[in-house]
Amino acid sequence: MTDAADKIQTGPVSFSVVIPVYNEQATLGELVRRCLDACEKTAVPFEILLVDDGSRDESANLINAATAANPGRVVGVLLNRNYGQHAAVMAGLAQSRGDMVITLDADLQNPPEEIPHLVAKIQEGYDVVGSVRMDRQDTLFRRLASAVINKAVQKTTGVMMHDYGCMLRAYRRHVVDAMLECDERSTFIPVLANSFARRTTEVEVRHAERAAGESKYSIWKLISLQFDLLTCMTTLPLRVLTVLGAIISLGGVGFGLLLFVLRLIHGPEWAAQGVFTLFAILFFFVGAQFMALGLLGEYVGRIYHDVRARPRYFVERIVGATALATRPVAPDVHQDR
Repeated sequence: MTDAADKIQTGPVSFSVVIPVYNEQATLGELVRRCLDACEKTAVPFEILLVDDGSRDESANLINAATAANPGRVVGVLLNRNYGQHAAVMAGLAQSRGDMVITLDADLQNPPEEIPHLVAKIQEGYDVVGSVRMDRQDTLFRRLASAVINKAVQKTTGVMMHDYGCMLRAYRRHVVDAMLECDERSTFIPVLANSFARRTTEVEVRHAERAAGESKYSIWKLISLQFDLLTCMTTLPLRVLTVLGAIISLGGVGFGLLLFVLRLIHGPEWAAQGVFTLFAILFFFVGAQFMALGLLGEYVGRIYHDVRARPRYFVERIVGATALATRPVAPDVHQDR
């Protein structure tokens, strides 16, 4: 039997697997085992980075145990609190060393056994490899919402990928480094990566039911994610509001002239009978204004967060970090060896 010390990798790695973890104690053991088995099939050096996003269960302790059992191959990045999935992924990207980086969810809905397929595909020379979930095991609401968002992203970015909601993706090192240089706080990683990629492609992957627990995305978090997606990739809604405002203004002028003419034709009695219609129209325009102000507020709020320039995340500890000896660590990171 091989000693744990014999497994330590201190040299360069070919690819890194970044996995954000939040309250996944029920699946973490199986996740690590299956990821190790899948990565070993590639026959090239690798590392698995488990980013604990402020879990409230035993996930952090299980990550510590996994790093101790697999030194150099499994690295734990422990954040001091919950920052959200995309911030956790960025924390993992910042600590990764591989020439290729693969991101994966911890819930086992995307089987780790698909990792070698993405590695093989990106070795063909692509900058970004996305994945399309086949026979998707999600609710009808989630599938419909995903279809709408995917169409919107395709139209806006011009990159014809069909499943932006799938975290199982692969990136070249230069794309990862370019993303890490971006300072915006509201980041939708698949869209951001495509803005730096010359060649992109997709592969079909399996999709399984959630092995344990429940989705960490509530309805409110999904809505927030869609606003992040919308505001990080385009200012088109602001332009649409400008055009819509002009149309409403012209419509209001035309409607006022029509009312004036009808008053002259039918007399003041007719005008009094149209009071409630006018109120209904007024309420419609007031509602449209509030919607427009809300959307503007989303953009202004994101500007406010970017101007404050606070870190996306704070790394409390890095465990099992022997494999990171050749990569500089940020000043605010404490490193356990």
